[in-house]
Order: sequence, then C-alpha cells, then structure tokens
Amino acid sequence: MYSQGLNKDVSPGTGQEAAAELEAFQRRVDAEDKIEPNDWMPEAYRRTLTRQISQHAHSEIIGMQPEGNWVTRAPTLKRKCQLIAKIQDEAGHGLYLYSAAETLGMARAEMLDQLHTGKAKYSSIFNYPTLSWADIGAIGWLVDGAAIMNQIPLCRCSYGPYARAMIRICKEESFHQRQGYEIMLTLARGTPEQKAMAQDALNRWWWPSLMMFGPPDGDSKHTAQSMAWKIKRFTNDGLRQKFIDATVPQGHYLGLAFPDPELKFNEETGHWEIGPIDWDEFQRVLRGEGPCNQQRLARRRKAHEEGAWVRAAALAHAEKRRARAAKKQAA
Repeated sequence: MYSQGLNKDVSPGTGQEAAAELEAFQRRVDAEDKIEPNDWMPEAYRRTLTRQISQHAHSEIIGMQPEGNWVTRAPTLKRKCQLIAKIQDEAGHGLYLYSAAETLGMARAEMLDQLHTGKAKYSSIFNYPTLSWADIGAIGWLVDGAAIMNQIPLCRCSYGPYARAMIRICKEESFHQRQGYEIMLTLARGTPEQKAMAQDALNRWWWPSLMMFGPPDGDSKHTAQSMAWKIKRFTNDGLRQKFIDATVPQGHYLGLAFPDPELKFNEETGHWEIGPIDWDEFQRVLRGEGPCNQQRLARRRKAHEEGAWVRAAALAHAEKRRARAAKKQAA
C-alpha cells in the first residue's frame, strides 16, 4: 500500500487524447473495475481521494483523544482493557488510511503538516468533550455507528487501496459499535443515576452524530462527482436517514428519549422523521470554533513533537539495515 513504486508521469494527454482517457477511465469505473495506484486517473479524482482518505485518517487519530481521556477512569479493569484495545484499533486505522493515501502520491509528512497547521479538516464530532463514562458508550453506539453507516459502502470504493483498507476497518468498527451499545445498555439497566447519565450522553451526542454525515445534499459540493466516480455510493442525506431508522429503535429499547421533540415515525414512508439540524453549529465547529478544536490540535501537535526521536531512531535503524544489506551484497 506504500507509494515507492508509483509511476511519476500521470499527466493526461491533450484534446482528443485527454477526452479518450477520461472516457476510458469512466468506463472502467462504471464496470466496477478497481483503480490501482499505477493506473491512469484524472487529477481531480486523485485530489478528491487524497483529501477524503487523509481527512479520514486524521479523524481516526484525533478520535483517540476523547476516549483516551477516560482510560485511567474506566469503572472496571475489563472496561479499561476494552477501551485501550479500541484506541489501539483507531491508531491502526489511521496507519492503514495514511498508507492508502500515500499511494496517491502525497507524503505522510505533508498530510500530517496539513493537519497540524489546520489546513486539513477532520470529523467535526471529535471536537466535543467526553464529560462522563456514559460518553464512551455514546461514542461507540452513535459515533461508531454513524461511521459504519458511512464506511461500509467504502468497501466498494472504486479505488482499490482504500476499498481494501476499509474491509478490516469496518470489521473493527462494528465491534466498537456493539461495545458502546453494551455500555449504554448496562447503564440504562442500572441505577436511576446511571440511567440519567446515559440519557445525558444521548442528549449531547445525538445531533453531532447526525452532522457526521455531512451537509444536506443540496449544500454538498463533492457528492455528485464522487458518486459518478463510485468513491461514494450514497448521498449524505440517504446515509443519515438509514442511520436514524436503525438507531431510533435501539434507543427506545434502552428506554431512553431522543432530544428531538419533532421526532416521529411516518407510517407512509416507513421512516423516522426528525426536526431541523443546527447546521450553523456544524459550520462553527468546522471553522475551529467548537468546544475542543484548539485543545485537540494542540495535543496532536505536542504528541507529534514528542515523538520526533522515535521517528529519527526508526530512520536511523532503517539506514543501518540498508547499509548492512548493501555491504553484504557487495561482498
């Protein structure tokens, strides 16, 4: 999945030649062929994928922070071990995704620099605080549940390295979602104080989870082209509705109330209908004005700086191995 062997000349032709290449590329996509790193692709396709995959990777590693906040305060040893394992999975997801993005020609150092300088975005959901242990359950149930709804279609993405990375990621995210729901179920069946804590977590995470699917279809800049290229398979609103329909009955089973007075089931359409989403809040968080935006990035930059010696040591070790191999080959 790394980029060392990539073709450097990926420029399209001009005039009729460029049009023919674009047409041939679209035929491959329409035929459900996987596009691989050394295949010709439109530069706009490459840019779209680089942006999407790198932002997905950024979300995974930033997303470790709100949960890491509760490792030392998990209520039991079992819960502590589960949470550590989940955070470790998310680090692995970031690794797979950065590796997939590298096959498109962008160095990982450049991607990280874009994150640390605020040029690149990550999922808005990770800019909210985790105030109680119930938040860890809500993140697993709602946030990872929304992630699965978004990511399962990506297993069929037209770009091969991304699609293959998503297969393992989705398997692990499914486990995370079940783990979060089990935490919420335990709290909901516990003491009145525990159930109240679960209800409070649902109240605070429900709307941000719905925002995870992105802006309404009418305001989405990239959806139409991404669907034509089969990077995306469903619209933002379509996935959001699937998530609502799956999640509302789960919440009712827990005995919890959703923080939406307009929530109702439409017998004619067979769908749950919700009240208006506060898209102004969504835009504020994207602009860096959320509750934890500055904190999340500051911690990420600090961790990167403190890990410089590890990266230097790894590079030195790799160079020593390369030198030994070269010496042995010359002997």
